[in-house]
Amino acid sequence: MLFTRSLGTWSALVVAGGILAGCAQVNKAPVEDRGASRPASSTSAPAVDPSTLPGAENAGKPGYYTVKPGDTLIRIGLEHGQSWKDIARWSNLENANLIEVGQVVRVVPPNVSVASAPASSSSGGRAVAPVVVVVGGSDAGSAPATSTPAPAEPAPAKTPAPAADTSQGFIWPASGAVLAGFDESRNKGLDIAGKAGDPVAAAADGRVVYAGAGLRGYGNLIILKHNDTYLTAYAHNQKLLVKEDQNVKKGQKIAEMGSTDADRVKLHFEVRRQGKPVDPSRYLPAR
Repeated sequence: MLFTRSLGTWSALVVAGGILAGCAQVNKAPVEDRGASRPASSTSAPAVDPSTLPGAENAGKPGYYTVKPGDTLIRIGLEHGQSWKDIARWSNLENANLIEVGQVVRVVPPNVSVASAPASSSSGGRAVAPVVVVVGGSDAGSAPATSTPAPAEPAPAKTPAPAADTSQGFIWPASGAVLAGFDESRNKGLDIAGKAGDPVAAAADGRVVYAGAGLRGYGNLIILKHNDTYLTAYAHNQKLLVKEDQNVKKGQKIAEMGSTDADRVKLHFEVRRQGKPVDPSRYLPAR
């Protein structure tokens, strides 16, 4: 009888130990690469009727964006060439830190109307990345609306490299060597070498639309808006020297180079045209 009780007690201890061991396992949070797409969470949650979310009546309309898993207003602003504060105001958000998947926010000013190109047949009738044409407003970088597509031209035997566009008057934000060039799929800007504390300069006159560390993969980040077309971003800084809504001049020291959220000291510099990352070397003077 005593032996039976001992076995029972031992079995109970083994089961309890297994439960405690299971409880001791900790799932590490995933590390997000800069610019990588983020999958939706696998955690089951009650389904939310999209029609009940704020802005639902504007879903799919040009000039509006439907929030996806992992989005923040900072990222949405960067990818649409806007200040996150402006998006919050245009969308009448009471709390900019609380946005829901499926919620619809406005990413163009209320006084600007836009028209999107028709959906491509290769995307199953769904416009994956519609071309937005400004109908009202003064954006010099936008193409005029047209009812008929331009005729396709035969491709030349050799396509010359695109000429540099220095019309914006950008300057190099740091003096170090280029560690990594632009690659739209893997590196959305230039990585520039330097030492901790080296000055980081504004590439052109602009307004600070973000200064902080709220975008994973960028570390201490500054985003400048130069006009309705162009933004520049300065990542991995050791110290930020400007604040949001502050106006800065070309060449002004805005940060000190660092290694926040990076594998070494460097400046990651991006140029965004209407939110789309473009090769900064095309906009910078030759060294």
